[in-house]
Amino acid sequence: MSEPLLEVHDLAVSFATRKGAATAVRGLSYTVAPGEVLAIVGESGSGKSVSVMGLLGLLPKSAAVTGTASFEGKDLFGMSKEELRAVRGNDIAMIFQDPMTAFNPVYTIGDQISEAIRAHRSELSKGEAMAESERLLDQVGVPEAARRARQYPHEYSGGMRQRAMIAMAIANQPKLLIADEPTTALDVTIQAQVMEVLKEAQVATGSAMILITHDLGLVAGVADRIIVMYGGHAFEEASTDTLFYEPMNPYTRGLLRSIPRLSDCEGVRLSPIPGSPPSILTMPTGCAFAPRCSMRIDICSEPAPVVEVGANHTSRCHRVAELGEFEAVESTELPV
Repeated sequence: MSEPLLEVHDLAVSFATRKGAATAVRGLSYTVAPGEVLAIVGESGSGKSVSVMGLLGLLPKSAAVTGTASFEGKDLFGMSKEELRAVRGNDIAMIFQDPMTAFNPVYTIGDQISEAIRAHRSELSKGEAMAESERLLDQVGVPEAARRARQYPHEYSGGMRQRAMIAMAIANQPKLLIADEPTTALDVTIQAQVMEVLKEAQVATGSAMILITHDLGLVAGVADRIIVMYGGHAFEEASTDTLFYEPMNPYTRGLLRSIPRLSDCEGVRLSPIPGSPPSILTMPTGCAFAPRCSMRIDICSEPAPVVEVGANHTSRCHRVAELGEFEAVESTELPV
């Protein structure tokens, strides 16, 4: 096996607030291999986006980031601002959640992609960089790329802006792509198109990818491995097939039961997870999911251990050994 491209160990991110420290990420560890697609999935507020923003030094000064993170063996947290800038947008590129706010509204799309190119390839002239911008826009499926490159972000539809953001991200052939909720606010048809473009771009560049989303269904045909996050913790980690067919955490099973399936019989209700995710200021002292979990017992008031379920499969739960029996009891279908 090749050496990991990215190694993250015991990552923690907290923010100083008037009410005290608010910890958004708690002891997160994972690796990403060259060419691998890792999905980080969870509800809003689970710490997904904050975890990767912390790696790239994109959080505000009120954030405290601890742990270790190395990219190609180089310590990301030990880099100077100049060294980190040389990595961002070149070796590691990010596709932001909302391209309308990520793009500068007073510059054309082509100018902004050209700027990203010339920031790391200063030998190119402005004309050469603009020609490359047009090629990239065409590659990600923007029609009439030469004309659209001279338009402003507000002149693009939501799906087209996201394609332009992907074009900017792959401009310098990055080794790692980070896609943060790349299909937010897009309808289902456009979501599928954007995901196809993203996958094609990842294959074309040969890059690894971290895909952040709240939608497990979105990553089913894309990711090699999935981390399910809740309350700042990794609650389950497994290959995509294992996670979908043999989930071993109550939270993961709750997410899967809330996804509509074509195989469901008429009259079968979806089973939403009751309650709401905890505030990072008032996190439960024990298992973060316990207040919403139908399997909770007294021991769940204590921090949940991480259990090795199988090869490359871990689950954070006190009752992993009982999950198979419990699933058989609770799988009864409810008539409408």
